[in-house]
Amino acid sequence: MRSIEIIPTIVPASSADILQWGERFAQFAPWIQIDAGDGVFVANKTWFPSGTDVLPLSDKILYEAHLMVQDPRETGMQFIRAGARRIIGHVEAFSDTNEARGALDLWKGHGAGAGLALLIDTPLAILEPLASACDCVLLMAIATLGRQGAAFDERIYGRVRELHARNPDLTIAIDGGVSEKNIKTLVSAGASRFSVGSAISRAPDPAVAYADLMTLAESATI
Repeated sequence: MRSIEIIPTIVPASSADILQWGERFAQFAPWIQIDAGDGVFVANKTWFPSGTDVLPLSDKILYEAHLMVQDPRETGMQFIRAGARRIIGHVEAFSDTNEARGALDLWKGHGAGAGLALLIDTPLAILEPLASACDCVLLMAIATLGRQGAAFDERIYGRVRELHARNPDLTIAIDGGVSEKNIKTLVSAGASRFSVGSAISRAPDPAVAYADLMTLAESATI
């Protein structure tokens, strides 16, 4: 049976945002995803760690960084130095397969998990020479990146099924629009990790929302 992971997401304007939400999420979730935007690859610009920054609460929770940036290789290293344990860069930001593989190897060489993310319109075939080097692949289930609450795109179901059929042992993660309405279908299609924004952070009780999503997702693995 596949192990289900649900990871609350933060779009931080400052490290204070990470501390504020981290304190809430750390009560029920082992991982937090930091969405990092550079104002170029995506329209919004978020907080990035400087050379001396350490991610708050890193003794209580694990961080992954979803890099929506044009320079994922070096940005990934910034986050690793700050304490991130998993780095996910967009395949569209790399010039070619060799550059993408080099970044994955670099991040892994510094002790982090490493994966690639794909926009909803990017053909899955681009992963063929790279899937074996990925600890996970993050498929976007929304068309507009950089903000929480964007509409869920049902094309994702077919993309998950196709990727899972090609790479049955690959961890497939989903980001964007994940909710109680679609998480079971996503698990049945082959996904096992879910980056969740508004369905948790905007819920009256984020801990209850997290638990409800986990229960639904795990029920689809039986």
